[in-house]
Amino acid sequence: MPAISALGVGSGLDLNGLLDQLRSSERQRLVPISEQRTEEQAKISAYGRLQSGLEKLQGAVDTLNDASTYTNLTANVQGDGMTASVGEEASAGRYEITVNQTARAGSLASQGVSDPSAALVGAGGDTLTLTFDGRSDSTVTLAEGDSLEDIRDAINADDAAGVDASIINDGANSRLVLSSRESGADAGIESMSFANASLTGDTNTKQAGRDASLDINGIQGITSSTNRVEDAIQGVTLELDPSSAGETLSLGVEADTESLKESVQAFVSAYNEMKSTVGRMTDATGDVETAGELVGDRTVRTIESRLSRDLTNPISGGDMEIMSAVGISLDDSGRLELDEDKLDEVIADNPEGLQGFFAGTTEEGGFAGRLGGSLDNMLDSDGMVQRAIDSSEGQVERIEDRFDRTEQSIERTVERYRSQFSQLDGLIAQMNSTSAYLSQQLAGLNTQSS
Repeated sequence: MPAISALGVGSGLDLNGLLDQLRSSERQRLVPISEQRTEEQAKISAYGRLQSGLEKLQGAVDTLNDASTYTNLTANVQGDGMTASVGEEASAGRYEITVNQTARAGSLASQGVSDPSAALVGAGGDTLTLTFDGRSDSTVTLAEGDSLEDIRDAINADDAAGVDASIINDGANSRLVLSSRESGADAGIESMSFANASLTGDTNTKQAGRDASLDINGIQGITSSTNRVEDAIQGVTLELDPSSAGETLSLGVEADTESLKESVQAFVSAYNEMKSTVGRMTDATGDVETAGELVGDRTVRTIESRLSRDLTNPISGGDMEIMSAVGISLDDSGRLELDEDKLDEVIADNPEGLQGFFAGTTEEGGFAGRLGGSLDNMLDSDGMVQRAIDSSEGQVERIEDRFDRTEQSIERTVERYRSQFSQLDGLIAQMNSTSAYLSQQLAGLNTQSS
């Protein structure tokens, strides 16, 4: 049989085209496998979104289960020029605060020089000594040929100098101006002196450092070296603006009811967002292309059942037992609705009852504790959500193995077709050759006969 270099050469048939058609037909076996893989991958993505929604709900529930949520305080200032913040040690109270004076940094200027870029420091250099009212002196070394600008830069480059330097032009001359880096009476600049008299200070420009001075509820003599006054009122930090000097301001430290209300709103919002996510995933539209990824999924059904049970079962041991007592209800679609007026009433009239309902007397005893326990079980590293993800990921691996095996089987089948076509091609070529030879011999016989 003659050797065939390419399919179809011996027979003249389009065997390559036929082989491509057979390969395409065989690869149709991969389509349902690919669809199964896509379906499982879509499930994994959906489980991830479900997990994110449950984690957000878990965060909101944990906040409601935290006792500090119900004891948080907030500071409200009546008047301008002061703000206040509260820490863990603060207690509720009302205060009248008179700001006698605010804190400021001290400053001192030098005598003027006509050219700030001209050399002031002579041979051998100079040393600037800064004397302060309540702290040790500091020194700055100056180099030969330094100008007023160079002196400014040397001071600013020295972290231990204790002052910031700038240059101000008074209309006739330029002055080196030093400002304490800290405010308060003890940080004020007493003097500047240059060992070699390259420059002198102008005592007429001295502005002493000053402490802030306050009276709180008639208590006088309260001072602070800065305008950030800490623990004059335990657990409260006051921030004074220079404009508050001479003003009397009112400060109320009281329960942070707005933050508590926002925590309840965040819970309702997180639950409804999770329900919307689940609704999209389980939407049975009747169309494979538009249906949710988790239609009929057992994990989702179990999660919804447990959450529904936790939402509707009463809480024992307190004067509030069900959600409606704090203004929360379930609508016909299974979403939560919040009656803000009812919640405001409960926060104002019975904050202890609200805390008892959500947080309970133990970590698991209240509404939020019970719901949080269920969410923890769902979201643990070996919880039902992670198990569902692991199951789908394992299924994807098995599907990919089946895809690879099927693909290899297809290639073996195609190679078998190729071998058979090659043999067919050679056989037809041989037959064509024999036919041509016989035709030639018959033609020769006819010629001799003639």
